[in-house]
Amino acid sequence: MNTPELHAVILAGGRGTRFWPRSRTAMPKQLLPVVGELSLLQQTIRRVRDLIPPERVWVITSELLRAKVRKQLPDVPASQIVAEPEGRNTAPAIALAAALIAQQNPDAVMAVLPSDHLILDEAGYLNVLESASRAASGDKLVVLGIQPRYAETGYGYIEFPQGVKAGRKTAVEVVSFREKPEQSVAEEFLAAGNFYWNSGQFLWRAGTILDAVKAHLPKTYKAVASLPSPGSRKFKAALAKAYPKTDKTSIDYGILEKADNIAGFPCKDFGWNDVGSWEAVYQLAPKDERGNAADTPVELLDASGNYVDAPGKFVALVDVHDLIVVDTKDALLICPRAEAQKVSALVKALEKSGWNKLT
Repeated sequence: MNTPELHAVILAGGRGTRFWPRSRTAMPKQLLPVVGELSLLQQTIRRVRDLIPPERVWVITSELLRAKVRKQLPDVPASQIVAEPEGRNTAPAIALAAALIAQQNPDAVMAVLPSDHLILDEAGYLNVLESASRAASGDKLVVLGIQPRYAETGYGYIEFPQGVKAGRKTAVEVVSFREKPEQSVAEEFLAAGNFYWNSGQFLWRAGTILDAVKAHLPKTYKAVASLPSPGSRKFKAALAKAYPKTDKTSIDYGILEKADNIAGFPCKDFGWNDVGSWEAVYQLAPKDERGNAADTPVELLDASGNYVDAPGKFVALVDVHDLIVVDTKDALLICPRAEAQKVSALVKALEKSGWNKLT
């Protein structure tokens, strides 16, 4: 089977609140060089460049971020960096991209990719994308599951049939999608061997996903199906009028949990990391003999397991352990590494207290 025409749809409108105070509304996580010299968004585009040239890349972002995205991705056509008039979750964003791609070629396959994940084994990852794109060239909605490394409670899971082997080259049926589990359930999933992390990466023909949107989210389909070309002068006004009429829901709830043509790839671990918190960055960073990671000059006295991000400052830590320390020009975060996920709740608390200028 020939490899189909493959487009990348990058979802890049999120705020990255768990990376406060470095990530802010006007410069969120995906636009930052969290790991490496390139931003996470730039890394996302670079790693698929051998399969998908810039002229087949589409980025769905916000009006606030569109200019910054264009600056970071000068090779991507400006008309294919599309700003949502308002955030409506992933189902409308994906439906919008599908409608625009279908104007060019309804048989084109879309690889829907988050803008803020890290993948270490890029060659292995591209092999998976090639296999998945061929599987998606028919009428299947294809999802990528990642072989779990531990019992993670922060991810949803994809249940495959019993006995499925990681790394297979062909798609297999998906038994069910499972919500983020409690710790005991996550441990059961890990022991069972047929539950895989839901990576939030999907492949399907533009026409196939539009058919699913029409069947399960008819309001969204009606809103996006008749939009003019993104290069048209009428596009922005038409989108602003139509987009608020879409269903505000995720692709998982809105489509995948209802459709009967789901297939998946139980992938071997190709170094996937959603870089979901400062703890994740700590895990990826080089460390000293006591497990400290720092990107600035430090003096550490009886300190271990700490992560320090304070560019331009000398930092001294004395007899403290397993902390996250992140310093910016107007804010300082200090929290236990074990509570790094709570940073998102902190941002909500700041907004509630009127500290919007810090978020």
